[in-house]
Order: sequence, then structure tokens, then C-alpha cells
Amino acid sequence: MTRVLMIDDEPRIVRGLVVHLDARGYEVDLAHDAAEGLRLAAERRPDVVVLDLDMSGTDRGRMLRALRERAGGAQILGVSARRGHEDKTEALAAGADDYVTKPFGPDALLARLRAAVRRAEPGETGGVLVETPAFTLDLGTRRAVREGREIRLTPTEWRLVEVLVRNTGRLVGQKELLQEVWGPSYGTETNYLRVYLAQLRRKLEADPSRPRHFRTEPGAGYRFEK
Repeated sequence: MTRVLMIDDEPRIVRGLVVHLDARGYEVDLAHDAAEGLRLAAERRPDVVVLDLDMSGTDRGRMLRALRERAGGAQILGVSARRGHEDKTEALAAGADDYVTKPFGPDALLARLRAAVRRAEPGETGGVLVETPAFTLDLGTRRAVREGREIRLTPTEWRLVEVLVRNTGRLVGQKELLQEVWGPSYGTETNYLRVYLAQLRRKLEADPSRPRHFRTEPGAGYRFEK
């Protein structure tokens, strides 16, 4: 059973969503403020967190970073009425795996939840060991080591790594990569790729400003080179 934590300070709005998810077999916890949400994230170990980024009195960036620490490998869906490109990019950079714009219906949320659960599952490259001069990746155990130090990657970052490694040396188009990682309903959210590839480079590349392994082909896609 997939466990979902919803953090929202307007319970009337989410009550119907909770009933909808419960009826479809999800186990749902509901927090009404940031402090309760962080406590439940640590105690209940959810698979997916649905966070209202517009909660009053909450710094969205700080909250996302704290959730990423407390919730471990949980997928984090940020929910907001803000539609700006910069708002989405900021949320992704702070730790969100996806960004859902209000208003949305129960079916739209279900689709995002299913995609989130798929992202957390290991890909088809289990057992593959990748060794480069800068880092080592064990895709079977999802363990990354750089300069003798273990590097923590999120499930979404691992999913990106798995897709690119599976296609080592081949250009993976932007739409293909989005759909492989986030799901078939994605295809235009290229800012997701820019944010996540930048994070991978900061964590793994010897010189993130001049990446040797996670390469960008402007306007076309991305390529992994050993």
C-alpha cells in the first residue's frame, strides 16, 4: 500500500482528495501545518508527500529542503497556484520532484501520484556498476561514491542516471527523457531537466561548469559519456 502524506493548512479543500485517495487504496496522513508535516514525514516514512507550497507563514524553499531531509527517499509533489516558470524552477531546485498547479481534480492528482511511485522504483539497469575518473555508481544498490565519499542522490536523480546510463553514448532527446523519468504525460517541462541535470553535475562532476560525463546537446537532449 502506498502511503501519502498531505500537508495543507486548508483541510476543507483537501478533505475530498483524502477520501478519493483512500477509496483507491492509498494510506493517507494529513498535516495542517509545516511543523506537523515534518513530524509525520519523519515518523510515518511516506512514499509520496503532497505539499501545499502556498501555506501561510511558510518559507517554501526552507520547507522543501527540510522535507527532503526528514522524508528520506519520498517523492515530493509541490502544489501551488503560482504558474510562473521561476516559481516551478525554484521549487524543483529546493527539493520537489514535481510541481502541480492549482486548481486540479482528483484524477489529475492520482496520475501524478502514480508517476511518482514509478519514479521511485529501480529501472532496468540493476546490477550495473559505472566507474569514471570522478565517481562510481552502483545502480543495483543505488550507491554513488565520489572521491571516497558517498553521495546522496534522490530517487528522481537515480531514475535520470539509470536512463542516461542505459543509453551511454547516445543522445537522449528531451521529450524521451522526460517521459522515461516522469511519465508519458510529460514532454514540455524542459525546466525539470535543466534543474535536475544541474544538480547531478554539482554532486558528481569534478567540474560542474564543464561537465565531462553528463553532457547537454543544446535544444536536443542529454548524453552520458564514461
